[in-house]
Amino acid sequence: MEISAAPHWQTVDFVSDLHLQAQEPETLKALALYLAQTPAQALFILGDLFEVWIGDDALQANDGSQHSVVKLLHQASRRLDLFIMCGNRDFLMGRELMDACGAKQLDDPSVLQAGALRLLLTHGDALCLDDLPYQAFRTQVRSAAWQEPFLSQPLAQRLALALQMRAQSEAQKLQLAQNQAHWIDLDTQACLALLAAHRADHMVHGHTHHPARHDVGSGHARWVLSDWDLHAPTPRADALRLHVAEGAIERVDLVAAVSPL
Repeated sequence: MEISAAPHWQTVDFVSDLHLQAQEPETLKALALYLAQTPAQALFILGDLFEVWIGDDALQANDGSQHSVVKLLHQASRRLDLFIMCGNRDFLMGRELMDACGAKQLDDPSVLQAGALRLLLTHGDALCLDDLPYQAFRTQVRSAAWQEPFLSQPLAQRLALALQMRAQSEAQKLQLAQNQAHWIDLDTQACLALLAAHRADHMVHGHTHHPARHDVGSGHARWVLSDWDLHAPTPRADALRLHVAEGAIERVDLVAAVSPL
């Protein structure tokens, strides 16, 4: 998918990995404050908006936190253009949810053409090639053969299974961290190949929760978004902000502005 910046877009924001859930209301409050304050005319959410999403029919369930998220985003969509990409936690987000939020669903990857600048947008998990167990899992759960029977189950069963899979994932990450001196990052050669295939200047992604700007060679940069956790001992939340006319990207630390404490 390729998106061209609208003529009125002067500022574009990118966020990811909010992992919104009822157990962390501070982060939801932070999102509300951010949406009320951002000067952006367009917002790109690059995956893991929710900690877990078990299908768009969950909108019919009595979940106050999910309804609050949808209401906030729908209100924001009246004054800015909103785009949402699926992540590894909420890959079952679909058209019904996007319509409820007033958002356009982004393919992974997508390209944003903003003036002379081409940005490759991705969640990032598909490029963590060294994480072989996760890549096998990702292939499985993105297939119709897995999704169709999963979505046919009652909501309560789906939620229980999703929470079980999340617990297993967290246990595997902890074991990996104990067994390795480093965490698994995106594969540089795969990033360069994807940038070349889409004729993009820079990549913007989330997933790893290690915000940074990496020079990946050949004049390209990889901008990593932070996760959001306003409940953490050291609260964290940031956005990347593109100033379209200048073609300039800056990291904006949002914690002071959106802290609900």
